[in-house]
Amino acid sequence: MSISARQVETWGHLPLADPLQAPPSVSASPLSPRSVNPAGQSSKELLGAATATAGLHQCFAASTAAAEMNGKALLFMLLLALVVIFALVCVLLTRGENATWCGYQSQSFPEHLHSDCSQVFADLSQEEMARVALYLKSNLGASLEDASQARPSDNCIYSIDLQLPAKAESLAFLDHGGIRPPRQALAVVYFGNQPAPNITEYVVGPLPEPTYHRDVTVQKYGGPLPYYRRPPLDAEYKQMARFLHGVAFPTAPSFMQQVLDYDGTNLAAMTTSPRGLKSGDRSTWLVLFQNVTGYFLHPVGLEVLLDHSSLDLSLWAVKKVFYGGRYFRDLAELEREFAEGRLQVEKVQKVPAEGGFASLKPKVFPAGPGPVNYEPQGPRYSVRGNQVLSSFWSFAFRMDVSKGPRLFDIRFKGQRVAYELSVQDTMSVYGSNSPGGMSIRYMDGSFGIGRLTFPLVRGVDCPYSATYLDVRSLAQAERPLVTRDALCVFEQDLGAPLRRHYSHLRSVFYGGLPATALVFRSVSSIGNYDYIWDFVFHTNGAIESKVRASGYISSSFLYGDGLDYGNRVGDHTLGNIHTHFVSYKVDLDVGGVQNSLVANDMTFEKVKVPWSPEHEINQMKLVKKVLDTEDKAAFRLHDDMPRYIYFASESKNKWGHNRGYRIQPISFFGEHLPETDPMERAISWGRYKLAVTKRKEEEPYSTSIYNQNDPWSPTVSFADFIDNETIVNEDLVAWITTGFLHIPHAEDVPNTVTLGNAVGFLLRPYNYFDEDPSIYSPDGVFFTSEQDPTSCDVNHLACLPKTAACLPNLPPFTYEGFQNLTRL
Repeated sequence: MSISARQVETWGHLPLADPLQAPPSVSASPLSPRSVNPAGQSSKELLGAATATAGLHQCFAASTAAAEMNGKALLFMLLLALVVIFALVCVLLTRGENATWCGYQSQSFPEHLHSDCSQVFADLSQEEMARVALYLKSNLGASLEDASQARPSDNCIYSIDLQLPAKAESLAFLDHGGIRPPRQALAVVYFGNQPAPNITEYVVGPLPEPTYHRDVTVQKYGGPLPYYRRPPLDAEYKQMARFLHGVAFPTAPSFMQQVLDYDGTNLAAMTTSPRGLKSGDRSTWLVLFQNVTGYFLHPVGLEVLLDHSSLDLSLWAVKKVFYGGRYFRDLAELEREFAEGRLQVEKVQKVPAEGGFASLKPKVFPAGPGPVNYEPQGPRYSVRGNQVLSSFWSFAFRMDVSKGPRLFDIRFKGQRVAYELSVQDTMSVYGSNSPGGMSIRYMDGSFGIGRLTFPLVRGVDCPYSATYLDVRSLAQAERPLVTRDALCVFEQDLGAPLRRHYSHLRSVFYGGLPATALVFRSVSSIGNYDYIWDFVFHTNGAIESKVRASGYISSSFLYGDGLDYGNRVGDHTLGNIHTHFVSYKVDLDVGGVQNSLVANDMTFEKVKVPWSPEHEINQMKLVKKVLDTEDKAAFRLHDDMPRYIYFASESKNKWGHNRGYRIQPISFFGEHLPETDPMERAISWGRYKLAVTKRKEEEPYSTSIYNQNDPWSPTVSFADFIDNETIVNEDLVAWITTGFLHIPHAEDVPNTVTLGNAVGFLLRPYNYFDEDPSIYSPDGVFFTSEQDPTSCDVNHLACLPKTAACLPNLPPFTYEGFQNLTRL
């Protein structure tokens, strides 16, 4: 939160405290050395200050009691006051000495556990990115412009990211002492300045000194990539804005000025996607809003369809204009209708620059700090390079420019349970009675889920004392960008027991374990929405993947039958109904790479009561089934799915059961786009809440960044992955879709809250262990009726007042989120 000068001035005029009264902080918190000694003074300095205060009291007493007391009585009272003040200072200083600062040093882990092998999955370094960019400029035989300034007719580098090695190569290196896979980059290059403009993908290596590049476009996609499928550059969005302000708006000067109070700067445009109605189109509906803070909630009613398909900016043109429920050929026609009095207009009230009801500025002053989590003995995890390590878990991480956070080589107590756990894409379909809203099918990977990651705010986005990590990327720029504090890692007290039991029958005892979890988090801010990505690692071997949605809702100007498409949330603002869908890839390796998919569920069967055959009873029974083909393992959104479904290994636990990991989705879906829709195949992953397929290197992702701008002929269609192959004792991948329906309402203003808008899934051990592994957590508590629970020897929580009696040594608050920003 930023503090304005006005706030500082207001606080500066609070009434001053009576200099003769004790500071409230002293009496309110006598155990806090910060309260007792806020200036950091030494004991001698503080005692001197107390003596000076006594002198002040002496002067005060002398002036008021001279007429009533003789000198001897006055001297006695002054000496008594001095003794009392001295005693109080001693008490306070003694209490302050007992409080110490917490030591924020990570607990030590054996160095060999923090393996450099995780670098196989590490993001490219700044140096590696820069060298790849230099290599491409020198070896492609084409001039490459700076993407941040490029025109559609230019050649430029769109992005440079890590090219992951094949899984077999990685496992040979990680598990069998094989050679380290060569480190390579994947470069996406736009060729606009060619007879046949196209998008080309190159694998460049080896790093850090590249000597080769291979065009892998046809190998990956089966053919060349048409240029019109390219995600727009930020430069193209700026060019679109310049066209609106410099070419389109001047053709309707009276309407723009008299109806919208347009002054050249007070309107902002929001882009929509996809861009047209058929392959080859590149026409975007631009929805106009007042250019204020939180502009997403202040539509003005004007929407413009811009055809920007030509690589020549001078050939761009307005194809259609929408206002007040009517469509016009262009803004000139709208201007004529307005001038001739045939246009019904609704002038909106001008919103102040801070956004009015869209402002996130708190409406009350801070009232002091709230609860703060801290670690009295330092973090119980360690982060080195791209590896996170705790006493239970280890994993490697990276941030994909397009897809966002990806985790690899996830191990519990040294045993790999998953090779990959990653976000694939998020998708939203909107409804509205205006063209911009009704045409939206956002596929956020094309905008860059990882690219649009920004610095996190301590104490809000993550716990204040979390470990914050930087992210490196190169996208639409000449040089690599380092985003400070873009990731965070922390251990969280979940505020509830993971398990507990109080026994009052026969033996009397209590046993329990507080639920704590290791959390890896990032946040993507994609236009109006913010997605909070959590990967949560529990002490019982479970992994939770969760996404929370927040940010501003997308809105339309309210007119006509608008309430059929959402709720009114402002004078002229319709909160548009929409869905959120999120695609994940989960490559579980349960006891090895060869797994099968098994379903367990229940049924009732009517049987005769064995001890009374004349009666019947409905007996619950376990139902078991192996799902042996991809078709049987593909569950559509509203299909019945076995309540227990898990990857099973051929290896068995102590009790003879196949070791397994269960997949447990947590979602409240809206409806998926009908399969008859011409765009549906581009988002066909959204048909399935769970689909398990045989793992293939040629099927690495459920979608493509190129689907957004040509959904009618998608570059990747997930539905094609499901072709009835056998999935028994194979290397399998689970493709999981989570999501929810969102009908915006008044409480979504100014922002949608994360509460109730969180979905995800759990990966839970199912006979994987011989018992619950959390029994080995040192946080467990157990005592009987015959023991003293207040003894540290019996119950470690009894020592908490001593072991946690320290002050959090919190780092200073810093934030670099407003640097190196590209404003569109």
